[in-house]
Amino acid sequence: MESDVSEISTSTASNRKKWTLAAYKYIARKRLARKAEIDLKSVALKSWDIAPGETSHAPSAFFLPNQMERVTGWEAKRFYPFEHPARTMNGLGSVEQGPTRGYLIKDVWLIDGALYKDNASLWVSLKPSMFPRISVEHEFERAAVYCTQNGNTWFGTWLMEDCVTYPLACNEGVPVTTAPSTRFPLFPQGPAYEDWLGMKPVRSHSAFFRELVIFDDMSNNRSRYSRFRAMGEKLLSHVSHDAHPGVFILRGSGGEVRFMRNELELAEHLRKSRGFRIIDPSKSDVPTIVATCAGARTVVGVEGSQLVHGINVLQPGGSLLALQPPNRFVSYYKYLTDRDHQNFGFVVGTPEGDGFKIDVEEVERTLDLFPS
Repeated sequence: MESDVSEISTSTASNRKKWTLAAYKYIARKRLARKAEIDLKSVALKSWDIAPGETSHAPSAFFLPNQMERVTGWEAKRFYPFEHPARTMNGLGSVEQGPTRGYLIKDVWLIDGALYKDNASLWVSLKPSMFPRISVEHEFERAAVYCTQNGNTWFGTWLMEDCVTYPLACNEGVPVTTAPSTRFPLFPQGPAYEDWLGMKPVRSHSAFFRELVIFDDMSNNRSRYSRFRAMGEKLLSHVSHDAHPGVFILRGSGGEVRFMRNELELAEHLRKSRGFRIIDPSKSDVPTIVATCAGARTVVGVEGSQLVHGINVLQPGGSLLALQPPNRFVSYYKYLTDRDHQNFGFVVGTPEGDGFKIDVEEVERTLDLFPS
C-alpha cells in the first residue's frame, strides 16, 4: 500500500486542540506513575508471522593471527544479536534466525519520538525530552511505523534496517516515520536515497493512530535478505556499472570520531596497487557514490556508517574489509555479510596519538585471504 496523504484524516482546529490536551494529560499520567517500562508489543491486539524463521550459517571471518589481542574495547551490546565479537569472528556455525513479525495495536500516540499505549511505550528516536511541546499533527485510521531508535541515530542503521522494513510498512498501512527536528535531524543524504528507492513516508512529530502496525524485523532471515537485495538492485538500476577490483570508502572526521591517521595514505596505496576507486561520501552526492561503489568486488574502509554505501550494492561473493579501531571493535557488518553470502574480514589498528594506524602490509595480506 503506497503512502497517500488522502488517507490521513488531518484534524480540524478544534480536534487538534482536543488531541493535544489529551496527549498532555496522557504523557503526564505516564511519567508520574513511574512504573517499569512495558513493551508496546505486549499490548498488541494481535501478532503474526510475516516471514518464517530459519537456520543460517555463520563462518569464520578472514583475519591474520593476533589481531584480536589488540582489541581494547568492544561495541557489542548496542547491536543485534548481542553475540560477543570474539566468538562472532571465529564463526558461530549454525545460527537460529527468528521470524519477521507484525503487531497490531489500537489507539496509540506518537509523542516526541516515542509511541505510547496505556502504560506501554516504545522509543523510535532518542528518549524524549521531559517537557515536550505537543501539537498533534495527524490522526491516522491505520498506519505502520517502520523507523527505529538505532535507525534514527545512525545513518548506516537507517539505510540497512529501517529502509528495508519500509516495504513491510507499505503493505500494512500508511508508512510513518518521525519528522526531522534539531534533536532528530534528517540524514543529509536521506532524501536522495528515498527518492531512488521510491520511498514516500509521512513524517510526523506527533500523531494519534486508531490502528498501528509495528514490526520485529531484526532477524536476518530470507525475507530480510530479499528485501535488502531488492533495495540494492533499485539503486543499481540508476547507474551503469561494470565489475572492478574494489572501493575504499573514506570516513574522515564525520560521525562518531574514529580517526585513522593514515587513511588517505592507505586508500592511495590500494588505488595504485590494486586499482581500487576512492570515494568520500561526505563530499559526494548519492548518484556519484552509487556509481563509484557499483560493481566493486571488495569494499574497504574504517568500520562505520559510511561503509553502508558500498555494502548496499555489494554482490553475493563480494568481500568487505573493515578497518577496526582497537578501542571500538564492532562486528555488526559480519551479520549482514553472513546473511548475504559475502566474505567479511578485518584488520585491527594500533593506537597512535589521538587516533589509530592501520598497517598497510597487513591490509594487503588480509585481502589476499579472501576467495578469488
